[in-house]
Amino acid sequence: MRFDQHTLVLLVRPADAPELPRDAADLLRDAHLAHQKGLVEQGLVLAAGPFLDPDDETLRGLAVLPISPAEARELYANDPAVRSGQLVAHVASWLVPEGNVRYGEVAVPRSMLEAAAGD
Repeated sequence: MRFDQHTLVLLVRPADAPELPRDAADLLRDAHLAHQKGLVEQGLVLAAGPFLDPDDETLRGLAVLPISPAEARELYANDPAVRSGQLVAHVASWLVPEGNVRYGEVAVPRSMLEAAAGD
């Protein structure tokens, strides 16, 4: 059997994440979304999105990329939310039977204002 290999990036909020004032947290979230949107525009993200109601409250989001784990680590080390200590990126390779998973065009908002406008 043949397999497709993808790289998963699991975004997690660490226990020691610094507390931020609401305005700073909002700006950081928008910077994170803009970073993600930039990766999508470069064709580096196949799918991405936040988690809702996870069993583990530290889980924040997931991205699937068609690049190596080393490249994904480098890209997410530059994510403003990761650089600030608000998120940690855990990276792993994921194997699925060839052709089993298909991705369409990824729509990712550049900011929370843009996300809210989509409602």
